[in-house]
Amino acid sequence: MKIAFYAVVAALVLIQFFRPEKNLSAAIPGPQDLIVMHQPPAEVRNVLQRACYDCHSDHTRYPWYAEIQPVGWWLAQHIKEGKEHLNFSAFGAYSLKRQEHKLDEVIEVVREKEMPLASYKLTHADARLTDAEIQTLSAWAEQVRDQIVLP
Repeated sequence: MKIAFYAVVAALVLIQFFRPEKNLSAAIPGPQDLIVMHQPPAEVRNVLQRACYDCHSDHTRYPWYAEIQPVGWWLAQHIKEGKEHLNFSAFGAYSLKRQEHKLDEVIEVVREKEMPLASYKLTHADARLTDAEIQTLSAWAEQVRDQIVLP
């Protein structure tokens, strides 16, 4: 029993030396970023940055516990999956059809309160959206979507 305990402690110490790469871009924000391209009002920009950008951009704000493995690995995987689905930092690189579709998805998941994820809101209380913020963000995304002219 004692040997198993020491082995677990040693493994936990050892894994601290294997850290995932951080999601931090030098360009904040770049020309392809949704915020740069579409200049949202301050209220929308604030909501996007505090509730969406950690997982859906190249600019994650890391909490202290991200330095503890295996939590850091879990967060890195979560961010990777979020960016694969939608990366606001690369929004301008998407085709117009994909931009329109992604904005439709943003509207839907925000209105259905599927985003931000419940697990994210547990540790990021500021990411909880009020009904007014949901309406404001959705209305802005609809406006941007409707401005996209498909060929």
